[in-house]
Amino acid sequence: MLKIAYHPIYKHPLPEGHRFPMIKYELLPKQLLYEGTCKKENFFEPCLPDDELLLSVHTQEYYENLINLEITKKEIRKIGFPLDETLIKRERIIADGTIKACDYALESGIAMNIAGGTHHAYTDRGEAFCLLNDQAIGARYLQKTKKAKQILIVDLDVHQGNGTAEIFHDDPSVYTFSMHGASNYPFKKEVSDLDIPLKKGTGDKDYLKIL
Repeated sequence: MLKIAYHPIYKHPLPEGHRFPMIKYELLPKQLLYEGTCKKENFFEPCLPDDELLLSVHTQEYYENLINLEITKKEIRKIGFPLDETLIKRERIIADGTIKACDYALESGIAMNIAGGTHHAYTDRGEAFCLLNDQAIGARYLQKTKKAKQILIVDLDVHQGNGTAEIFHDDPSVYTFSMHGASNYPFKKEVSDLDIPLKKGTGDKDYLKIL
């Protein structure tokens, strides 16, 4: 059975006029149920993961500063969200959703997370609405539990997975592949194992052929 991680905390309240579309996390599961793609039993609710799993990717200094809300104003600006305890809890629960989805995927071939994909989070900092890199945490979990030796991360967001590329830059056991807009954020790209930058206006047929 397809299992999808979802928690009400995913839709975090933001100041009026904030450009991040937080409402999508509430609408996506509703739409999947409405159109009959999923049933209630397809969804599972993640919780707080062990700190050890998060620290397998992120530095202790960064993680402790995050938990204690001791991030500098400059770092907060780069993240783009106003920080509070609930937001940090949300990010940790999102990571747990991906961790548990890894196990469900091994059982049934595929699993999903309504949130996640926080590929701009580096080992020692957050950027662009990403605080903890759930993809990297999931990969490390699979390796630490010996459920996988080598992992391929396929990142098809319009933005390069810069944080993921940095985290696994010197780790040949995790192959990072990012296909993204050449002129889109981040303007200074990292180096993935394979980067495919696409020209603005690339159409569906060309996109799928390249992929």
